[in-house]
Amino acid sequence: MDVPACAVGRLGPDGPWIGFAPTLDDGYALTVASDAGTGQIPAEPADLLALAIVYFEESLPEPPEELAATQGDIGTIVRHAAEAVPDPRRRAAYAEAVDAIDDGLAADVVIDRLARAFGDGEDALPHLRRRIAQVTGAA
Repeated sequence: MDVPACAVGRLGPDGPWIGFAPTLDDGYALTVASDAGTGQIPAEPADLLALAIVYFEESLPEPPEELAATQGDIGTIVRHAAEAVPDPRRRAAYAEAVDAIDDGLAADVVIDRLARAFGDGEDALPHLRRRIAQVTGAA
């Protein structure tokens, strides 16, 4: 059974969209798709958090409407990522981000909590671009 991916944005106005899809092992895949095809790799907690940050920042052009992730979808992947983080301090930061999403707090508050969980000095979009290069086989 194929479960459709949820997209969080496009890499450029006509570029491929990026997002996530559930996998058969109760995880998620980082997904990149275009007219040329779809690529996936297993998503790490940082990948899911980066997708959430990009979603709330609205820093990418919108994905196809029929595949666009919802706030509920984003809450689910951040919750899943939190469960996979072994460090209790980091897991607590992820949990604060989940609470902000679930409580419907303002986007800037959610982004701040997501960024704290992601890590100081880390940027979501460059992280995703590096991971997408792994999906597409680009250097």
